[in-house]
Amino acid sequence: MSDPATPLLTTPLDALHRDLGGKMVPFAGYAMPVQYPAGILAEHLHTRAAAGLFDVSHMGQVELAGPGIAAWLETLVPGDIQSLGLGRTRYTVFTNDQGGIRDDLMVSKLAEDRLFLVVNAACKQADIAHLRAHLPAGLALTERTDRALLALQGPRAAEAMATLAPEAPAMGFMSIRPLSVAGIDCLATRSGYTGEDGWEISAPADRAADVARALLAHPAVRPVGLGARDSLRLEAGLCLYGADIDTATTPVEAGLSWVIGKRRREQGGFPGAAVVQRQLRDGPPRLRVGLRPDGRAPARAHTEITDPEGNRLGEVTSGGFGPSVDGPVAMGYIPAAAARPGHAVKLVVRGKPLDARVTEMPFVPHRYFKP
Repeated sequence: MSDPATPLLTTPLDALHRDLGGKMVPFAGYAMPVQYPAGILAEHLHTRAAAGLFDVSHMGQVELAGPGIAAWLETLVPGDIQSLGLGRTRYTVFTNDQGGIRDDLMVSKLAEDRLFLVVNAACKQADIAHLRAHLPAGLALTERTDRALLALQGPRAAEAMATLAPEAPAMGFMSIRPLSVAGIDCLATRSGYTGEDGWEISAPADRAADVARALLAHPAVRPVGLGARDSLRLEAGLCLYGADIDTATTPVEAGLSWVIGKRRREQGGFPGAAVVQRQLRDGPPRLRVGLRPDGRAPARAHTEITDPEGNRLGEVTSGGFGPSVDGPVAMGYIPAAAARPGHAVKLVVRGKPLDARVTEMPFVPHRYFKP
């Protein structure tokens, strides 16, 4: 994930992670906590039962501003950005000329001429360069390196937020607004990447530790590292960029056709539109599917998927043990003809073909707050 010859960057919460006993590892060029003393399993289950606090400050935060900014961004993404309501957030992807996914991102409308983007850590410099390379005169891009980003996730997240930001519980899923959290001016989105209710909180870098400590003071909230973040998003059936989606994967193959609004499906106008429109019309050659091994052995990324006769179908892109389902879960790509739920496959784990079946995702129900 990181070049060992390059010094690791740190987030504004680095000292707090170390105070809390975080086990720091290299990730996307940053020193990040993979777990705390409670361990990945406990952190995962606590997030599902109460609330976990994650540092996601390594991700990129970008503001775009100027007249016609939403229409311009649509030249780079297949999402319907022009119809996005004020104070609303939408998940979308950057595509390339082959319809492949350059990155996935969140886009929020702060004003009619102002958008806020959150992009993945490993892709953020390439994403910003991509945006700048296409940015016309009269529009502006600002990378918000002065901000940290925290994610509070879990069924008791609203309870914790209510104590520090009384207006927060009234927010709906995928909405964004300025919010005073523990007396600190933040920008909060009711979203996250665990399948649970929660918020992503953009805070001033020099006050981020104060926001984090205030949230951690609530009895329902515990710190959670990258290890549980990964198992939580896997159980929720959510894609990890660079594993489940990449430049050779289209949104249709990835099961992300829902990000392409009706108008965009008809009009195109984004990179790779012809490829994506053809797959929407005729079906893709392969599909991302959920996989449930019959036994207890987890199938990790790059595990070969075969049919019952041993013919190769594809490979696992994400896999591991799902603490909330008490068993192994995985996702991967197989031919569309074999992608129906219940279809029997084999997963070749350490040279041994193990029985598994295609299953619907998510592996655990999403519990987003939708009033």
